[in-house]
Amino acid sequence: MNLPDACAHPLGPNPQGPNHPGGIRGDRLSLLACSDAKILAQLLLPWAEIERTWLRRPESGLVMVQGRTGGTGTRFNLGEMSATRCTIRLTACGSTGVGWVSGRSAKHAESIALADALLQSPAHCEDVCTKVIEPLIEMRHVALEAAAALAASTRVEFFTMTRGE
Repeated sequence: MNLPDACAHPLGPNPQGPNHPGGIRGDRLSLLACSDAKILAQLLLPWAEIERTWLRRPESGLVMVQGRTGGTGTRFNLGEMSATRCTIRLTACGSTGVGWVSGRSAKHAESIALADALLQSPAHCEDVCTKVIEPLIEMRHVALEAAAALAASTRVEFFTMTRGE
């Protein structure tokens, strides 16, 4: 199964490694960050009691958003936005997970970090992919299709007619 059209990489292994900037870990983190916080927390309930150590408790702050003219020009500062981040380590296997989310939702950042750590653990990766990632991908596909259908419903067809010929 593939990630939504906005993401470029399939769920399969990335030959350049799990932490490559264009790799699957980034796509999964993006999917988790774009998901609904309550739905993500519910999907992660089977792992809610897993023992973990805080490396960085959830903290909110401001990050500078940068842009590029035409997507390729020189960088410029667009403005600031609030973001929340946290980092955890699973005690049993030692895998580390990070969570970043726009806004001030500490629970959402914690859920993302937990899912990221579980996805890096060989003991949990397959279950988390099946029970968390795949349902989120399906929900994302449904949301994208609904948005496309809404946009298509407002489409106006223009045509011209020639007179007298």
